[in-house]
Amino acid sequence: MKDNVSGCAVEEAMRLLGGRWRIVLLSYLMGGAKRFSEIRRAVPNISQRMLTLDLRALEEAGLLTRTVYAEVPVKVEYRLTDEGLRLRELVEMLRGIGLRLRGQADGGGAFLAPDAVNHSL
Repeated sequence: MKDNVSGCAVEEAMRLLGGRWRIVLLSYLMGGAKRFSEIRRAVPNISQRMLTLDLRALEEAGLLTRTVYAEVPVKVEYRLTDEGLRLRELVEMLRGIGLRLRGQADGGGAFLAPDAVNHSL
């Protein structure tokens, strides 16, 4: 993983959470523990290699745990830690922005930031 070169807290967050899939994975795991195959089905466009790498990075960052059960076949479950669950507000905010942008792309109107409405004073 790249180093934080500016020392900026936003850069640090983006270093960990950036990329195409990590926030999507966190969003999916907000609903509770999931097996690798469940995650793979929920995010079908992610390659198995990228899914593995992103899950490992999120685990290394302390945002999720990986539990291996001694069964045949082996059962592996991923679950958000308390630190991972603290990102719920961020994930919900991004979901809301995505829904508004999707509405704009579908002809549903212009996208406005929540506090952009009353700036005419």
